[in-house]
Amino acid sequence: MTPRTGLDLQTILEAAAKIADEQGMDNVTLAILSKKLGIRSPSLYNHVDGLNGLRQKLAEYGLTKLYDTLIKAVIGKSGDDAVFTLGEAYVHFARRHPGLYEATFHAPDPADTDLQQAGQEIVDLVVRVLEPFDLDQDSAVHAVRGLRSICHGFASLEQKGGFGIPLDVDTSFRMLLETFVAGLHELKRLSNKK
Repeated sequence: MTPRTGLDLQTILEAAAKIADEQGMDNVTLAILSKKLGIRSPSLYNHVDGLNGLRQKLAEYGLTKLYDTLIKAVIGKSGDDAVFTLGEAYVHFARRHPGLYEATFHAPDPADTDLQQAGQEIVDLVVRVLEPFDLDQDSAVHAVRGLRSICHGFASLEQKGGFGIPLDVDTSFRMLLETFVAGLHELKRLSNKK
């Protein structure tokens, strides 16, 4: 079957991301996507390997979009400011693209090399952002994990309505990042004493 003119993987992923953001990942199906695109479901098979293939590509697309958002946010920033900016950009991405963000954690094949590469680019970016704190290699990995846990945990709780107390969530998140950064400074101070 020849691909439909004007239909490409980018168009498919943009439409799937829109469905995910507006209706949730459970509604990213070949039937719903083909209806949105005004095509028959079999036409999608020219670009993706079924629903699992679509979700795999959507996860990679989401990670790439997240990376683009983060790199744009931290350009020209360093140290504390870069950590704050990166964290805030991460949470804002999850707010703007809740379904696409969710897609990044639901890839059918976690061993997919393209998906792994997209994720590694984000890790490498965070490592570069943390360089001014002079962490050894192991501590840098722990710090990357910590920052990811803070950002993902906060974004996930917020998406699920976990912050019911009427206090500004951005202030809460900023305090969390300030505590994390204070810990990085303490790690740096302790390592300098050795």
